[in-house]
Amino acid sequence: MWGKRIKTSRERIAKQLEDLWNYTQEVASEELKDSTPTGFDQMNPEDVRRTIEQIDEALKDKPVEKAIKQKVNYAKKNWANNLERYEKDEQVLGERGSYSKTDTDATFMRMKEDHMKNGQLKPAYNTQISTNNQIITNYTIHQNPGDTKTLKPHMESFKNEYGFMPSEITADAGYGSEENYEYLEQNNVDAYVKYPYFDKERCEKEKAKPVFHVDNLYYNQDQNCYYCPIGQRMDYLGSTKMATDNGFERMISKYQAQNCFGCPMRGMCHRSKGNRIIEVSHRLNELKAKARARLLSEQGVTHRKKRPIEVEAVFGMLKQNMGFRRFLLKGLDKVSIEFGLLAMAHNLKKLAKMADFSSFFNFLCTFPDPSSQWKIIFIQKPVLAG
Repeated sequence: MWGKRIKTSRERIAKQLEDLWNYTQEVASEELKDSTPTGFDQMNPEDVRRTIEQIDEALKDKPVEKAIKQKVNYAKKNWANNLERYEKDEQVLGERGSYSKTDTDATFMRMKEDHMKNGQLKPAYNTQISTNNQIITNYTIHQNPGDTKTLKPHMESFKNEYGFMPSEITADAGYGSEENYEYLEQNNVDAYVKYPYFDKERCEKEKAKPVFHVDNLYYNQDQNCYYCPIGQRMDYLGSTKMATDNGFERMISKYQAQNCFGCPMRGMCHRSKGNRIIEVSHRLNELKAKARARLLSEQGVTHRKKRPIEVEAVFGMLKQNMGFRRFLLKGLDKVSIEFGLLAMAHNLKKLAKMADFSSFFNFLCTFPDPSSQWKIIFIQKPVLAG
């Protein structure tokens, strides 16, 4: 079940109901003179049922086309019931865009691995884990396919379990957003978290390619203006607040070029009809600069090299060695228990292979110590629902 499908069906019913009402007013205006419904798109099932009955009563003795009578009969049987079903579906959906009819807690996600090898959309859960020396320290199950929204609840889950925040985290570009950087900074966590296009920035070919990109335009902080590639000044227009789906507010500043007409680079620079307008989040640029400095430091390079060995290897052990490629149970609670048992089994196998008992004992002694230097890595791995 898709949220967009429900929205489209609601709009279609509202439009057809309005058309029926307008037609009935033309044919039987006297019968409807005391009724003037408004806001067809805001009607609940009872309002729709009542309106259709009024239309049917008004057209009862009128010479109307057969297609209109069929439309009214169909509307009486289906439209109100459909709207009631849509309301129930929306309650199940919540803030999600889809859900599976066989497991209503599962969301459709594009899988990297499937038997057709073409990246099909399938009901799945977004599993996030934290690891330290390939030991799973925390896991959370999410119903949204993207990584960006999972970092904060995952970190809060870690804090609830251990009573403190980790000192450092390492993660890939899927978690690099202004909201997440702000959250980690407020909690005094050193974030070795990539942002989108970080790897492309390191590539010389990509560096020379996007010369007209906003990030490559020169910014004069003293005069609060940008300059386009040919040196034209782009003046500050104002700032607006934009809220994300999570309610996080971002401050977006707008700048506009003075005159783009006749510019020989206009076709490569932008395609808008007027002068070019750019939107910039200065706070995000500041946070990205801090993240870039960390990632390019000696310690940052070490963390980036270690991340694939840490968390990717753990998922490889779970999926390939232990054969876990789909959940056997249904429902968010049962799925969480199932993955918890799998994580416990993985940790026990890792601990059993430690070189000697002293290493095992030392690991357990430092495990709950808040002062220990935790290295925590996250990664998105949608797992097929049962």
